[in-house]
Amino acid sequence: MKKYRDRLLDIIKTKALIFGERKLASGRTSNYYIDGKMLTFDPEGLYIIGKIIFDMLKEDQLQAIGGLALGAVPIVSAVAVISFIEGRPLRTFAVRADKKDHGTEKQLEGYLETGWSVAIIDDVVTTGGSSFKAIQVAEAKGAIIKKVIAVVDRLEGAREFFLEKNYRFDSIFTKEDLGI
Repeated sequence: MKKYRDRLLDIIKTKALIFGERKLASGRTSNYYIDGKMLTFDPEGLYIIGKIIFDMLKEDQLQAIGGLALGAVPIVSAVAVISFIEGRPLRTFAVRADKKDHGTEKQLEGYLETGWSVAIIDDVVTTGGSSFKAIQVAEAKGAIIKKVIAVVDRLEGAREFFLEKNYRFDSIFTKEDLGI
């Protein structure tokens, strides 16, 4: 996995890391931004993320993985494909920021049943608020959250937030790995 991590770090630094003041989903401002979509809409980046996260979940007895749309959708899809190829298929789901006002009027799309053990996935976390929205909706549907995983942890409180709420949290990288 080291070769995958090394290559993903290079992709982050060359394609997704932007310097200059930006507003974050948390509402905070930062002098750097990690554009997770430039990782997850890149074929190589998405494949590597999927492989690494599948490996991070191998020992967990999960039925599904999911997260908040848009950040989690490509990632959980990549992990699902890899899980199928590896003979350990995981179902996936995505949580909308708001419930649809038409059609099925769902806030959660995909596969999730009461009692399923799941992991919540995100591309970049700051405070953990976006991932927590997905956690709340999944738990309301009866899911048991076993782990929260991010591609990058900005080290601005998410880890502590999840630990305080008794969720296991891990990330592939932190901002320190990026040299920030």
